[in-house]
Amino acid sequence: MKKIKAPYYPIIYVRGFAMTQSAMEETVATPFMGFNLGSTKIRKEWDGEVVRHIFESPLIRLMKDYGYVDNYTDGAENEGRIPARSVIIHRYYEQADRDIGTGEAAPTVEEAAEGLSTLILKTREQVCGDDPEARNAFKVHLVAHSMGGLIVRCLLQNDRIGDKEAKKLVDKVFTYGTPHNGIEIRGVNVPRFLGGWDINNFNRRRIAEYLQLPDHDRVDTLNGKFPESRFFCHIGTNHTDYNLSRLAVGPTSDGLVLISNGSIQGAPRVYTNHSHSGHYGLVNSEEGYQNMTRFLFGNVMVKCIMEVEQLPLPPTVRKAHAAGRQIRASYFFESSVMPRGGRFRLSDRRTETNSAIFRKFDDLLPGNGAPGGSAPSGGKDTRMPVLFSVFLDTSKIETGRTLVFTVDLSVRSTEYRISGNLFTRQRIPEENLFREKVTLHASMTDGKWRMRYNLTDEEWGENRGHEAGSQDGKYVIPLSSRKGFRAKLLVHPEMFR
Repeated sequence: MKKIKAPYYPIIYVRGFAMTQSAMEETVATPFMGFNLGSTKIRKEWDGEVVRHIFESPLIRLMKDYGYVDNYTDGAENEGRIPARSVIIHRYYEQADRDIGTGEAAPTVEEAAEGLSTLILKTREQVCGDDPEARNAFKVHLVAHSMGGLIVRCLLQNDRIGDKEAKKLVDKVFTYGTPHNGIEIRGVNVPRFLGGWDINNFNRRRIAEYLQLPDHDRVDTLNGKFPESRFFCHIGTNHTDYNLSRLAVGPTSDGLVLISNGSIQGAPRVYTNHSHSGHYGLVNSEEGYQNMTRFLFGNVMVKCIMEVEQLPLPPTVRKAHAAGRQIRASYFFESSVMPRGGRFRLSDRRTETNSAIFRKFDDLLPGNGAPGGSAPSGGKDTRMPVLFSVFLDTSKIETGRTLVFTVDLSVRSTEYRISGNLFTRQRIPEENLFREKVTLHASMTDGKWRMRYNLTDEEWGENRGHEAGSQDGKYVIPLSSRKGFRAKLLVHPEMFR
């Protein structure tokens, strides 16, 4: 048997919610439960234009790019030895099928999590047998869509569910469109009493119950049961291409899960313009695949924060402030990250897709005195925007030894209020205070990172660029505009396995 080589561990895919009996039977009738669907269409930008792009599916691409195989032979699951690079489907809905199952009710989240624990231990036996070296090296990656992520969390967080050994074998978790903080319908969390079709699986009281959380107000926490750094959340921002539920959930969602409910506190996350599922869905996207593989197999994480130093006012508003009138202002921070040579965005936060970062002036510069007047009471903490946390893979470098990626940045004002009244007469809608595409070049020599950058609105991104300074272990890129905006881009690359 080939030696287990980190990080290429078995991948177990846990599909999402099937509401009706017919939906359960439909998914049971497919061998890969959606992990093999792929797509030939992508949305280009925000204008709705459809572009032909063949994405063969996560399953096929894992086979082609990384040498993974499925777990089926001669019409059945393999029961003997399997390679470490195997993709395994957690078929937890099979018991509810009236043809090849027992026709019983669908399993509860707890039952599905218990079955996942059994599957992890079975996978270890199939990969390792009684080889002590292989068993010591064995780990598993869990990839989940929608409710599948809650099943994974139930296993990891509920002490009464599953085997302790199985929990320890989980190396990383990647979720697409999981409602980590429940599902809202018309702004209200789905009621606990909706037990029919198991819709109450997404009620926060019910989630707190099967995750063993002490508080049900927010359930988007791992509660110390699994490292947040090894739990990745991919969040969709396109509600328009999902089914009719989008009308009840609203535009700040993927059509089913609100953007604000799709992540785990403290865990890395990305936002891309995809719907909850379907041809334009997260699982069936190049962006989903690239984020998944870079997180599971990559070796570099890059976190980027914008530290704002000065937020300018339009001339008329500045004049009003000088005259002693109270000014209130708020801002959108947009960022889009693309690797060199890629035709995809690893992370994409835009106002047009309701995913830009929103901040008030006093969130950014509390106590500064302008434009928000005097310092807020209570000494409010600064809330500088974390623009992105993306994972990269040095093995994908095609030229030299340097990781190269671009960050398309903009900071725009949303509105200004002068003594409580909206500033409208001379206001330019959606005016940018700052906009720039920054090309970053990161390389490591003798265990130390080196960062260079180009501001590509004014110079070619392929040039050698400028050396970035450092601050508290982060690399500093000064940003400014002729309007008077000033900030630092703090970039923190670190090796990750």
